[in-house]
Amino acid sequence: MYFNDELGKPHRSWRTGVDPTLQVQAFTTAGRELHADQVLYAYGRKPKTASLGLEDVGVERASGGAILVDEDARTSVPSIFGVGDVTNRVNLTPVAIREAQAFVDREFAGKPTRVDYSLIPTAVFTSPEIGCIGLTEEQAREQYPVVDIYKTSFRSLREAAVRGSEQTFFKLVVHGITGIVLGVHLLAEDAAELVQSLAVALRAGATIQDFQNTMAVHPTLGGGIVTMTKPTLRD
Repeated sequence: MYFNDELGKPHRSWRTGVDPTLQVQAFTTAGRELHADQVLYAYGRKPKTASLGLEDVGVERASGGAILVDEDARTSVPSIFGVGDVTNRVNLTPVAIREAQAFVDREFAGKPTRVDYSLIPTAVFTSPEIGCIGLTEEQAREQYPVVDIYKTSFRSLREAAVRGSEQTFFKLVVHGITGIVLGVHLLAEDAAELVQSLAVALRAGATIQDFQNTMAVHPTLGGGIVTMTKPTLRD
């Protein structure tokens, strides 16, 4: 399994059966060759705004077609607003719904509401799943002088009894001075459910001490989150 944000769009010159022990050989736009059992091709999407006639009324767009808006979802034309994927900010269904709710609150209910994009839980529904919220290790180091990293990889009792030898990986990114948990990154079955619950804790400003003071439920995957007692790395 490969995780590398520098990899570009795979060339179409991939094929199976190159090596009898492997299934797929793939090449990136950077010329890098990858061998894997499977290739996950996440290609994204672009806002489809070309045929809306926005240029006729003066609504400004970015080079990729995204409608440019301010913090209140207002476009360059004061009477026109944009929310959701068409603005190409955070292209997730719950975010689009929250942006629409905030717009209704501001414009029709008299409530000065804005969307907070700082802590949005996300998931990739692969097998095992990936769940993330908050800062990555690299982002945290750029913003804070001291960062503690808590990591663990294990095979839970539940997974061992039901599925076999599948490994679970958890990573916490923690402010080294205040102890506030800045990010959570999970690779496990049900990681999406776990990160949704942990999102509440992060929004509440939970510290690593809060995590460690929480009693684990045994045997669960989530119990591994609250039993990491010492950082594996401080930088």
